[in-house]
Amino acid sequence: MSAGRSALRMGPAELVQAAAMARRFYLEGKSKIQIAEEFGVSRFKVARVLETALERDLVRIEIRVPAELDAERSDALRARYGLRHAVVVESPTEGEDESPDPENLGEVAADLLGELVTEGDVLGLAWGRSTIHMAAALDRLPPCTVVQLTGVYDAGTAERGSVEAVRRAAQVSGGEAHPIYAPMLLPDPATAAALRNQTGIARAFEYFDKVTVACVSIGSWEPGISTVHDMLSDEERAHYASLGVAAEMSAHLFDADGRRVGRDLGERCITVEADRLRRIPEVVAIAGGQRKAAAIGAVLRSGLVTSLVTDTAAADYLLTESRPAPRPALERADPDD
Repeated sequence: MSAGRSALRMGPAELVQAAAMARRFYLEGKSKIQIAEEFGVSRFKVARVLETALERDLVRIEIRVPAELDAERSDALRARYGLRHAVVVESPTEGEDESPDPENLGEVAADLLGELVTEGDVLGLAWGRSTIHMAAALDRLPPCTVVQLTGVYDAGTAERGSVEAVRRAAQVSGGEAHPIYAPMLLPDPATAAALRNQTGIARAFEYFDKVTVACVSIGSWEPGISTVHDMLSDEERAHYASLGVAAEMSAHLFDADGRRVGRDLGERCITVEADRLRRIPEVVAIAGGQRKAAAIGAVLRSGLVTSLVTDTAAADYLLTESRPAPRPALERADPDD
């Protein structure tokens, strides 16, 4: 608090009283009723004095968040897309980590999950670099069960990917872990169906309907930005591109309007079904970067995501894209209906 030039227009007694009331209210946390009793005035008088103190610069209020968080963009993004939570972090500066989903997104998402997950929840983690970064950054979670929502990019790297992310989250929370030891994409539907019936994988699938908070990644349909894109043959990529695919999430493909395309691919994948994702109360997507911005918008229009952790580069695109504002994400509406 400081006495500004305009505040000097108040008399000395008013200044002293206003400063004292402001100190009680803003610094000591006392209620207006308590202040009124102390000074022998009405609580309405206290309210007027506090308002005058703000107007005349006797009190200055600053809203400060950590430098890496952009509160203004976060709130604008939440409002435009009807999200429950939107957290925007500063994009890396030139010369720093300019890859999609830089690690700081995972770190912020880890803090967000620490807020969202409550004791007894079932936390679902899908494959993705950002979710792996998030799990590595976790340092607090209440006791909860952790289940893997998709197979892995390469079963040979499971120890460094989704399986390890599930184990890490369960270790931090002290809860049970239900990993899936299987590739995400199989050669044909029959092989995928056989794997889904295996005991360990079937047990994990049984938890899908119990998931209360899920964490997913988003990919755009180009090399190095979508795990599924990179797993397919050139012919298959061209086929799905011809269907208008613009984004991928957990092996589900979406066009620019958020409608699902190429549904046959899901028959070959070990992944949580889209309808099950839509029923999960809280689905947090972690994705950022200019190269993923349009894909993020497509997935937000799908009605499958309720919250987003992203960066300023993607947020600026999402806030200025020419497409009409989508239906609120919290409606969980399916664009195909």
